[in-house]
Amino acid sequence: MELSDYLRILRKSWLLIVVATLVGVGAAAAYSLTRTPLYEAQSTVFVSSQGGVTISELQQGSNFTESRVTTYTNLVTTPIVMNPVIAELGLDVTAAQLASQVSASSPLNTSLITITVTDADAREAAEIANALGASLTSAVEAIETPAGSDTSPVSLTRVEDAIPPLSPSSPNVPLNLALGFLVGLAAGVGIAVLRAVLDTRIRSSRDVETVTDTPIIGAIAFDPKAKTRPLIVHADPLSPRAESFRALRTNLQFLDMGGRSSFVVTSSLPSEGKSTTAINLAIALADAGKRVALLDADLRKPKVAEYLGIEGGAGLTDVLIGRARVGDVMLPWGGRSLYVLPAGKIPPNPSELLGSTQMKTLLDVLERDFDVVLCDAPPLLPVTDGAILARATSGAIVVVSAGSTTTHQLSGAVDALDTVDAKIAGVVLSMVPTRGPDSYYSYGYGYGYGYTDQKPQKKAKGKDKGKNSAPVAAPSADNAAEPATRAASRAEG
Repeated sequence: MELSDYLRILRKSWLLIVVATLVGVGAAAAYSLTRTPLYEAQSTVFVSSQGGVTISELQQGSNFTESRVTTYTNLVTTPIVMNPVIAELGLDVTAAQLASQVSASSPLNTSLITITVTDADAREAAEIANALGASLTSAVEAIETPAGSDTSPVSLTRVEDAIPPLSPSSPNVPLNLALGFLVGLAAGVGIAVLRAVLDTRIRSSRDVETVTDTPIIGAIAFDPKAKTRPLIVHADPLSPRAESFRALRTNLQFLDMGGRSSFVVTSSLPSEGKSTTAINLAIALADAGKRVALLDADLRKPKVAEYLGIEGGAGLTDVLIGRARVGDVMLPWGGRSLYVLPAGKIPPNPSELLGSTQMKTLLDVLERDFDVVLCDAPPLLPVTDGAILARATSGAIVVVSAGSTTTHQLSGAVDALDTVDAKIAGVVLSMVPTRGPDSYYSYGYGYGYGYTDQKPQKKAKGKDKGKNSAPVAAPSADNAAEPATRAASRAEG
């Protein structure tokens, strides 16, 4: 992953990171508030040697005391020092329990011993620290005094008495909050990165490139109203989604498909937008002056006739079984050079029909009479219809739903096409966000492509629902039916 990928993850998961950070701070605050405040009191004891007049004697005494300091430090938490303190102060604890509240330390190369006592009562902590200093002094003198002598060669002196602290040493609220913030932030970032690594859904062109080398020829902008206005190029030509189809149209015209111009529009799974992509692309091509034939080759769940508002009782199925001629069932649509062949009745053997010689002959004839032939085919993973049909055309346009389709599913679709030796013309990302970290559009749509509600658009929408069910008046009814009639005669010949 590159730095840009991590930045995209942070932008996308900022809410998760903020929540995790707040949880960390809240947990630290709760911990700090529920802890009993503890106070620390310290007393310091100085260790020195007794006697010695010459420099040599003083040096020897200093070395002796320094060597003994570590031993005296460890002696602080032993019962010989603890028990007198417990008896003196009347503490209701054992020597081991009191030792858990006490620590002793000695700075390096010094003769000082610092006794630290931690207790919930500040005054009691100071009293225990001072009593331990006195008890340690007595214990060391008793231990170090030689037999038959009344004087110990080592003397311990309290140089700093403990005083009751004014503020607790624990819990350290600022430190706990800082640690909670850092832990929460790290956990949030870690979860966000882990989610991104484990997420196999395709969200950008880079995800597609990990599966196939096929170029991305289009990215269809997400439209929350897509279900209510599927023919966006016709209903709202100024919207970002309509502009996406015009960009797809431009890229499609520059594909080198060996002189052929028939394409299968398919996807990995249903509900990825293949039918609306095929229809809107056909309308966009027709708006550019191309003669377009749109075939509903999804003989299992046809949608083209429903979206275009035309009669779909007879269509491709009838042509393939010889029940009808192409010119009788292929209809002009929308006052454009767009002709639609509905699916017709659903047959019991759609795969056989789409892979038949009649289908190949029909495609060859339509390619000669039309500039572009588009076939809306079933998805590739559930059935083999799309792959079979793609082999008979110049290539397949695979629609991939951004944020929904996984790399495994796209890989399966690509393998299905490769198995039958079908060419993939390009990949189209559908439902692509126009904003946010997963946006395909780096610069937006720029000047003049903003969506606006206008009355002409409302009229177009109404026309799409009603009057568009029958073709708008073309320059001539005979001329409008001429390409389909030629195609029918050639197919029959």
